[in-house]
Amino acid sequence: MKRLILTCLASAVLAGDALAVEIMHWERRPLEIPLPVDEERIVTLDRNVRVGLPPALANPEVLRVQSAGGVLYLKAFEAFETQRVRVQDVESGDVLLLDLSAREGASSEEILVVDSREAQASEASRPAAQASGGEAQQATATPVPVRLTRHAAQSLYAPQRTIEPLRGVSRVPMRLPESLSTLLPSLPVTATPLGAWRLDGWTVTAVKLENNDRRRAFELDPRWLQGDFYSATFMHPYLAPRGSVEDTTTVFLVTRRGGLDRALIPLEETDKAEEGTS
Repeated sequence: MKRLILTCLASAVLAGDALAVEIMHWERRPLEIPLPVDEERIVTLDRNVRVGLPPALANPEVLRVQSAGGVLYLKAFEAFETQRVRVQDVESGDVLLLDLSAREGASSEEILVVDSREAQASEASRPAAQASGGEAQQATATPVPVRLTRHAAQSLYAPQRTIEPLRGVSRVPMRLPESLSTLLPSLPVTATPLGAWRLDGWTVTAVKLENNDRRRAFELDPRWLQGDFYSATFMHPYLAPRGSVEDTTTVFLVTRRGGLDRALIPLEETDKAEEGTS
């Protein structure tokens, strides 16, 4: 599975009172993951993924699934038998299979998924890497935009004790209006900035998206976003009609050499573009 879900074990260790981490090796066989009822379990993949749920789990009253920055946040609200879930790497298209079940008393330990073949290749090259200052290189092997997006998602939605420390990151002022009308001008969506973080010249801004249409649902496509962004990561792949439990999500927008305030297209330019296509 090309480039899928390889992560450094050191990144799974949290500062302070660290939680135990269960390591699972992806070897082309479905991974069995039992979930506790009414308690969140975190699965770290370290790749931006989309999740395909079978009909039995598509009900948000049975299972809540949130995906952000290569991390899955899974919470079962009732017990259920084993169901196969399809997880796809957004970048490469590769697929990982999870066999999820839920029962009272199941472990809530965080899970770290490692691709066995890539892990072996990394282990084989470690002596040479250490000889040339490889430890520092390994610490920064994951691209800054990925680490920054994961940190922002965890800061907003993960329990405080599970947030991975990220050296050098700082929360920064956004200098944005309360609503970003030019971000998704073609959709009836309200875009509200939530927070911004900066590291090594990169900035990630989290923006809440709310569907204002009570009759229509929308698939979320980064090509609809208007602005100069390095990357965009949606927490969910779609917005359900207004009034449903899935009518709101968050998008994480990464920019370089400045914040989101510099990356957005001015309103007048957006209007001209719409006139040109009408």
